[in-house]
Amino acid sequence: MTSTGSANSRERELVIERLFDAPAEVVFDAWSKPEHLTQWFGPAKFTVPHVNVDFRIGGSYRLCMRSPEGDDHWVWGEYRDIKPPENLVFSWNREDADGNIWNSTVVYLSFADEGGKTRFYLRQTLFPTVEDRNDHQAGWAQCLTRLSVYVSRHSD
Repeated sequence: MTSTGSANSRERELVIERLFDAPAEVVFDAWSKPEHLTQWFGPAKFTVPHVNVDFRIGGSYRLCMRSPEGDDHWVWGEYRDIKPPENLVFSWNREDADGNIWNSTVVYLSFADEGGKTRFYLRQTLFPTVEDRNDHQAGWAQCLTRLSVYVSRHSD
């Protein structure tokens, strides 16, 4: 029998699966360098005017996603596990305009080779509310669509 707490926890976890038309090395690399992240990260029509990456276990990242209306959305965290080109784990902290953290989760990424393509999984946990998870699901969906276009162009 499942407890209410367990069901509630599952509802506050985000899982997304995608198949990218690029090798795992290319998709993984797109997450590791500022020059790549500025080209695809964030929801549709967002830009990334600031990104700082110390890509190592225990290293940190900080980036700003700017909306088309000019609103800045800051996210930062620490790399907890890096196994190229298979796995990447990092904390995910979202700040409001005053620098207060309003969301703190962990993101787990996996990259599996499928004949020159990449089976990609994103799991993010544990959101404070289902609504917060849903908001992130919409944002990640747009972000991963942008990543798909980016890696398909850079896989040659």
